[in-house]
Amino acid sequence: MTTQEQIFGHWNQLKGKIKESWGQITDDDLLDLEGKFDQLVGLIQDKTGEGRQKVERALHELGESAAEASDGMRGYVEDVGETVSAAVEHTRELAEESYEQAQELMRRRPAEAVAVAFGTGLLMGVVVGLAVRSR
Repeated sequence: MTTQEQIFGHWNQLKGKIKESWGQITDDDLLDLEGKFDQLVGLIQDKTGEGRQKVERALHELGESAAEASDGMRGYVEDVGETVSAAVEHTRELAEESYEQAQELMRRRPAEAVAVAFGTGLLMGVVVGLAVRSR
């Protein structure tokens, strides 16, 4: 069973679950109750007419559910972070490999590399010139 500290450790998730479970409870009702277990139980009792033990049991269950959801989300975020890191590393390796291939090509065939660079520059100049002129 969860402790009161564990319940309030996931307060934002718990607030949503409280509002789902007891529709009579509003954000304004919950505004100043973080960490005040007895007052929270009293509020829910006043709004719903349910007994103290039932409310406490429900809050403990909701606290466990909020903790599980938070842990699941944390794991998901960590997995996404690892996937993004792996993708960045793979992209970096591909860029380094392409750069090395371009350098090697320039060493082996400098005249062709200069001709390709000149042709590419000329083509880009024509395209940009036409684009500027058409505006």
